[in-house]
Amino acid sequence: MPSDLKAAKGTKDILPEEASAWQHVEETSRRHFALYGFEEIRTPIFEPTELFNKSTGSETDIVTKEMYTFTDRSERSLTLRPEGTPGVVRAALEHALLRKGEVERLYYIGPMFRYERPQKGRSRQFSQIGVEVFGSAHAAVDAEVMEMVLALFRKLGVAQSSLQVNSVGCAACRPRYRTALQEALAPYRDKLCPDCVKRLDTNPLRILDCKVPGCIEIRQKAPSILSFLCEECRQHFEQVRGLLDALGVAYQVNERLVRGLDYYTRTTFEVASSSLGAQDALCGGGRYDDLVASMGGPATPGFGFAIGADRLVMVLSESPGRDITAPPADVYVVHLGAAGLKEALVAARKLRESGLAARLDPDPKDVKKQMSRASAWGARYALIIGERELERGAYTLKRMSDGFQRELRAGDWDEVAREIAAGGGHAVGA
Repeated sequence: MPSDLKAAKGTKDILPEEASAWQHVEETSRRHFALYGFEEIRTPIFEPTELFNKSTGSETDIVTKEMYTFTDRSERSLTLRPEGTPGVVRAALEHALLRKGEVERLYYIGPMFRYERPQKGRSRQFSQIGVEVFGSAHAAVDAEVMEMVLALFRKLGVAQSSLQVNSVGCAACRPRYRTALQEALAPYRDKLCPDCVKRLDTNPLRILDCKVPGCIEIRQKAPSILSFLCEECRQHFEQVRGLLDALGVAYQVNERLVRGLDYYTRTTFEVASSSLGAQDALCGGGRYDDLVASMGGPATPGFGFAIGADRLVMVLSESPGRDITAPPADVYVVHLGAAGLKEALVAARKLRESGLAARLDPDPKDVKKQMSRASAWGARYALIIGERELERGAYTLKRMSDGFQRELRAGDWDEVAREIAAGGGHAVGA
């Protein structure tokens, strides 16, 4: 293949040796979310551009700089989804999933797209694992969902993760903070990055989310949003903290944590890992009680988060002592001769019907080469079907870890499956 045919900048191929780690993370997440009553939703990877302009925020970096937007043949403006929440809200409204008085719990897993500078843990095509809860404004939702994501990370073996929480208030109390923030940062206008100079006038809370070193230093001059919360928002945040304490969840209050999206209200949170360096956020989210109504739906409170799956897989892959490669395969069926091949095909099918992973090589090879293939595949056992075995009406089951083997009656698939599942194996004649 010509050398100039390569993956586009900011994208990567996930090869078979890496895919097993992704499968492990995704399947563990699915099983974990199901324990909390969540169901999966799958939305299109592109949506009408207006959806993100209305929901994500016209002054956010995502909308102003990072969206992949194109016009289709019918002159409609479409955008590859840069995040998952707007599409889930759109689908919930379109298909009447939001029933008054009921809580809807949904999760999604899939690719997102943002045009930004590729760096460690940040690509132009990336994957998110996200959760959305609709229909309850209770602080218990916030606490339970944050506990859920931390429990998932423990289950996956993520080390050195920490939870940070904050409240960004609501439409009633945030305007006062916005004014106070502008007044506090105005003297430093000439030291802000060009983007934050604009944000100071249009959306000053975005300055608190800027990653430019100079702006990070300046935002330490900002007042705490917690001092500006209305009574309802203050009580809600106190309830969230009290429930986290009751659940035994360790956390830190970060008064400048606002996240990068305009639709958040009240609780915001991040889970970070020190092993990622500067880009340390593994997961972030919060409450968005006004989003559904702003998109034309009924007033419906919401809470959710998104995990950066690429970063999560990276953390797990780089953790000392962590092995998230595919589990060993069960059986490699070794065969000799035409009759052996026919019997091997039947054997592999029967073993798979028993829930065992079985593989064979249809091309004629000697036993030594087939055993080498079995070892390379990571098989726990080799089931040998040769001329001598067929003459005796038997198979030889060999345990790859130590070479112990025994004969089993040909065609007795239940016995073969039981022996493999039990991890047995004895020397022939023992």
